Amino acid sequence: MKRVKLIVAYDGTNYCGWQVQPNGLTVVEVLNRHLSELLGEEIHVIGASRTDSGVHADGNVAVFDTSARMPAGRISYALNTRLPEDIRIQDSCEVPADFHPRFQRTVKTYEYRICNRHFPDPCERLYSLFYYWDLDVEKMQQAAEYLVGEHDFTSFCTRKEDVTNCVRTIYELTVTRDGDRITIRIRGNGFLYNMVRIIAGTLLRVGGGLLAPECIPEILAARDRSRAAETAPAHGLHLIRIEYPDFR
Repeated sequence: MKRVKLIVAYDGTNYCGWQVQPNGLTVVEVLNRHLSELLGEEIHVIGASRTDSGVHADGNVAVFDTSARMPAGRISYALNTRLPEDIRIQDSCEVPADFHPRFQRTVKTYEYRICNRHFPDPCERLYSLFYYWDLDVEKMQQAAEYLVGEHDFTSFCTRKEDVTNCVRTIYELTVTRDGDRITIRIRGNGFLYNMVRIIAGTLLRVGGGLLAPECIPEILAARDRSRAAETAPAHGLHLIRIEYPDFR
């Protein structure tokens, strides 16, 4: 028996998120089915990040156990011949049997992408949020800097009953513009449910002049979800990578 790690990229448009759901097809469901057919045994993958419906990923991480003789490094090639075009394995390798993608120390990087122009770009409609009004990127960056560091992010998450600690550390948070594309890039040790999308929604308010950058510390201190802005739509969110500092 060996444990195999996959790096999984997917276009989340046609899926009801990562985790198995009763209301529609999910990425895990597709992976389980095709891995089971490929390896000739029942496979159940465990994912690192349970992305929501419509969220995309360049580098989500999953593991599974198998007794199949196929080398771990070949599984990515064989599996990609079976998967639909909107899911692709970027790498596969063997890891220690006690490696768990959610319970190791991690550094996660997300991007939230905004198409900021007067008319929508149809080629961007599934992968970035269209925003008509001009956005002040400099003010958005000023606001973002208040969120860097260790904070209680209760105001920036949708609470779940099983989450009792809302303290997280953001290592880096930048807002950049390249033509019509604005990218909010955030790197941290973990993120609460909807945290990145709520941060994005709040920075959009700052960029649109509806909220001053200096209000961010007050929102953090309030520890009240109603003080932050609305949750930005899912299709602008991309999971870029998950790093495991203790496993090189």
